Amino acid sequence: MSQKVYQLCSQIPKGKVSTYKIIAVAAYGSPNYSRIVGNVLSHCPGCEPNLGEQKYNCPQIHCYRVIKSDLSIGGLLGETSQEHVRITRKKLTSEGVFFDPKGYLLKDLREKVIFKDFCRYEN
Repeated sequence: MSQKVYQLCSQIPKGKVSTYKIIAVAAYGSPNYSRIVGNVLSHCPGCEPNLGEQKYNCPQIHCYRVIKSDLSIGGLLGETSQEHVRITRKKLTSEGVFFDPKGYLLKDLREKVIFKDFCRYEN
């Protein structure tokens, strides 16, 4: 099933995001698998974080485009330290996805969340 998660994430285009919950419903049929999605993405093949240069690259799967269900940034590769969140935010911002000072997706950008049709999504 991890391949289904990777396949879905690879379809998230630049400038868009999805959530662990939405991916869980799309891949496994239940939001209860959100943590499993997070675990799968924490082992994402091909990811190239460079903490020293504050850069992040995942050219095929785009796992950094998956955010928490509360529409905040979760971290990268299973790490939730402020440094990892900052790198993820920087990468998403470079793609046109912006967050408020507290780290939540801006309300007027909520249409950037894709695959919402797989589950009921509340703003």
